[in-house]
Amino acid sequence: MIYDKVSSLIGNTPLLELPVAAPNARFLLKIEKNNPGGSMKDRMARSMVLAAIRDGRLGKGGTIVESSSGNTGIGLAIVAAEMGFRFIAVVDHHAAPDKLAVMRALGAELKFVEGDYAEDEVAVVERQQTAARLATEIPGAIFMNQSDNPANPEGYKGFVEELLAQTDGQVDAFCGCTGTGGSLSGIAKYLKQYNADIVTIGVEPKGSIIFGQPGHPYYQSGTGTPKGDEVGLVLDYDVIDIGTQVGDAEAFETARYIAQNTGLLIGGSSGGAIYTALEYLHSGRIGGTVVCSVADGGEKYLHSVYNRQWLAERELLSPAVWQQMAEWMPVRHTYKTDADLLEEVA
Repeated sequence: MIYDKVSSLIGNTPLLELPVAAPNARFLLKIEKNNPGGSMKDRMARSMVLAAIRDGRLGKGGTIVESSSGNTGIGLAIVAAEMGFRFIAVVDHHAAPDKLAVMRALGAELKFVEGDYAEDEVAVVERQQTAARLATEIPGAIFMNQSDNPANPEGYKGFVEELLAQTDGQVDAFCGCTGTGGSLSGIAKYLKQYNADIVTIGVEPKGSIIFGQPGHPYYQSGTGTPKGDEVGLVLDYDVIDIGTQVGDAEAFETARYIAQNTGLLIGGSSGGAIYTALEYLHSGRIGGTVVCSVADGGEKYLHSVYNRQWLAERELLSPAVWQQMAEWMPVRHTYKTDADLLEEVA
């Protein structure tokens, strides 16, 4: 297949099965890092822009403004570059430096919010307020407002269609990260429409307020809702069966375990979702075919999640997590000679 625009490459991401110790179970990862912007947020970025054009809120040569920790901004930067829009991303210090660099490389203009924030404190409220203000000051501008934009969850209909086709409809549970709630709510909605018995699990960082727990700072990037912010309108609690939390150490150490034992680099928040899915699977709370989305890749977190010194300085190294992962997901290295590989190709 030959395409004539980058946004056509969004979607059709593969599934990867990982070994698990739980009996009569399959554990599948939907590799959303394979989208052109490196994350599942490409889907909703395209959906929001197309909806704004259809509704007449975004005209030719207009300006897109959005508050982003990185991945949504990258997706919007791709669509903006392709369609000739100006894009301004309102960001803070909590965003991974590599995400900011990618947005700049794609032509985005970065606007940093000012303030005295701790390293693990997310300035979402200030970002949202700044983005909304900029959109009113710039002629022809629109504030995408992913947290309240219905085109956000609608962007994941294709995810579910792909997943059901790839599994012949055999999905028993889905586990995903919860930030604005757009991806989780959209995926859960369409899975429930197919089969109401599919168990849906939303995972937020410990310190996030989405599922009613006390708020405090956390290091996981691009997920959760920090204390002081409001849960967005796109989050639909009615389609989420289980809402739970995962710690930074569990999330990051799981990501590192996956990388060093499978060769797959995943983002820290995806590590949290995988840890949670395996925990629920091996405790018997879910079973059958369990799917977890790899929301983005680890390439954007080489200086944090995959840096032992960075983790050690923040007391996020945990041998106990590695031991637990080894029990849940035993390593099965496959040694093959050149002759074996040549025979497979033939």
